[in-house]
Amino acid sequence: MHELIRDITLCILFAWGLGLLAHFSRQPLILAYLIAGFFIGPFGMGWVKSQESISVISELGLIFMLFMIGLEIDLKKIVRAGKVILFAGAGQLLGGCLLGILFFAGIGLSIGGGKFDALYLCVACALSSTVIIVKVLYEKRELDTLPGRITLGVLVLQDIFAILFLAVQPSLDNLQISVVLMSIGRVAVLVATALVLSRYVLPRLFHQIARRPELVLLGALAWCFLIGEIAEQLHLSREMGSLVAGVSISTFPYALDVTAKVTTLRDFFITLFFVALGMTIPIPGLSVIGLALVIAAFTVASRLVTTFAPLYLMKQGLRASLLPAINLAQISEFSLVVIQTGIAANHISTETASAASFAFVVLAVLSTFAMGRSDQIVRGLIGPLKRIGLRDLDHGEQGEGGQEGGHGEIRRIVILGFFRAASALLSQIERQNESLLEQISVVDFNPLVFRTLSDRGLHVIYGDISNVDTLVHAGIGKAEIIILSVPDFLLVGADNEKLVRHVRTLNPTAKIVATADLLADVDDLYAAGADYVTVTRISDAGELYAVIEATDAGLLDDKRAEMDAQLGERREVLP
Repeated sequence: MHELIRDITLCILFAWGLGLLAHFSRQPLILAYLIAGFFIGPFGMGWVKSQESISVISELGLIFMLFMIGLEIDLKKIVRAGKVILFAGAGQLLGGCLLGILFFAGIGLSIGGGKFDALYLCVACALSSTVIIVKVLYEKRELDTLPGRITLGVLVLQDIFAILFLAVQPSLDNLQISVVLMSIGRVAVLVATALVLSRYVLPRLFHQIARRPELVLLGALAWCFLIGEIAEQLHLSREMGSLVAGVSISTFPYALDVTAKVTTLRDFFITLFFVALGMTIPIPGLSVIGLALVIAAFTVASRLVTTFAPLYLMKQGLRASLLPAINLAQISEFSLVVIQTGIAANHISTETASAASFAFVVLAVLSTFAMGRSDQIVRGLIGPLKRIGLRDLDHGEQGEGGQEGGHGEIRRIVILGFFRAASALLSQIERQNESLLEQISVVDFNPLVFRTLSDRGLHVIYGDISNVDTLVHAGIGKAEIIILSVPDFLLVGADNEKLVRHVRTLNPTAKIVATADLLADVDDLYAAGADYVTVTRISDAGELYAVIEATDAGLLDDKRAEMDAQLGERREVLP
């Protein structure tokens, strides 16, 4: 016990120290934790030698990590995701596994006889890192963009796929139909038990203790370990039980409260998991480094093929097809979990596991930089892809009046970029002066916007508004009113001030309406050449004040009825 406490102390101290270095050098924290584990582990300085300590630390971290992953899996969102995400996820997973089996078996890795290195690697390479992706997309404010939503949807499908693999994994040595059915039956019993308890028992209990934070936290932990122990009794695993425990309560109202209260504890144990994982990584030989680089290269190449292809075939355009492929081009933390279960079951060699861990580290670093510069990468790829014959949405689509790709003579009013404000504007025009729609052109590169507006008969041009060539090609020099309705945090490769300057250079006489995120931006936009600047917070403030007045006058129900009537009449492109 004293040795375990000392080992945990060393893990936390070195994880924090190297974590600070990673933070200041803008490297992934997971990389720091792995290096910390390697440094203090048996293959480094040897300060932590006890295999029992390493095993206990790793299992605790793994249980908490899977519980939190389960809490983040919202099955309702999968149902509402639509066919684009479902087909993209299915194509990426099935295509990735098929290519992985063929590739890794082709380079000589085992696929039977008690060793399943090729199978475990193909599954590991098919999964992407939730931690890295969500962190980078959040920092870039791209979680709510179309590529961001597609990326997150595919991640959820990957997690479900991993659950199914973990259900079958213990039976790989004797993979018969009866054995597989028995494994699935055990999982069904576990899931049914968790769902019944979470549906009929937990809500009442959590409602009673909602104002006692310590009991909410303790209840969440008790639930996690209870379902984990039930899984162990069903000859599954505590890790899988913790995952099911999280999924079973992920869609209920108290899930957010549980997540908020468990997050700090989760971060502590996830840190321990990755440090413990680093302890198991031996000093690599040339063969391990070589295999790791092969795994990393295959992961990137296969992700580009299996993610880009389904999205492109579903006519999402080159940009919206490439960005999710770049976002997903790394190996998941869940992949390391799969590899660890393979080692525990003696299904995979230590050398292969070490190579997978090194590939994870390599891709964690490269992917972070690639995602940060994904828009520049995509702009560089679109040209060559067009030259080899791939068509973007600005070719081959017949818009209203037979204008290919929505191009043609520019209209009097041009909306550059299309997000919720522009969607609301078009709905307002449709209700108040529908004939004005014939004088409007929209320039945007969202495939959903392009197709929906084209189907409604509006003049839409597919293109990147931050690219000056797009503006020239769109012919905005002839427009009379130009509206920039997208806030700075959603613009890619530009901001409203730069756009105003470009537009003013191309069209000295047009009336330019821009959008300001901050009050300090208003004067800069006017100086750049804008004729009018909208500030969303001002209109929002007016609406909120009207609500307060209605409440004081006892007319809030009437105010809400008025708003409900307006919402019912709107037919917006973006909900």
